[in-house]
Amino acid sequence: MNLSRRHRLTSHVETGAMNDIMFFLMLFFLIASTLVNPNVIKLLLPNAKSSKQVMKQPITISVDAAGQYFVNKKPVSPDAVEPELVALVGPSTPTTEQPTVVLRVDASLNVQKLVDILEIGNRLKLKMVMATQAQQAAGK
Repeated sequence: MNLSRRHRLTSHVETGAMNDIMFFLMLFFLIASTLVNPNVIKLLLPNAKSSKQVMKQPITISVDAAGQYFVNKKPVSPDAVEPELVALVGPSTPTTEQPTVVLRVDASLNVQKLVDILEIGNRLKLKMVMATQAQQAAGK
């Protein structure tokens, strides 16, 4: 007498959908991790009785291929760049932090126009940064 069952029941779990879910979770965390700044140090800052917020927006100086100057998208003559910067920056004191000036100069222009703007920034003791365009990798 054979008492054991001939047909054993086996359980099977479908995992095809789980692969899709894991892929989407991995993709979500990769995208979310690029948005988070990893160099952040969490601090509990002390309180102050007077609160003064400082808006630190950069000033943009652009020179197009035709040699036209723009300060924050406002067209100015080459001679008016320095007075316009002085008006935007205001009086310089040792305790006030000067805003950053972003230089956007067309690549076809000669270097002298860039040097002239850098000299103005040096006289006004401004921090200047030159905007560039990132090159695509070879073969793309």
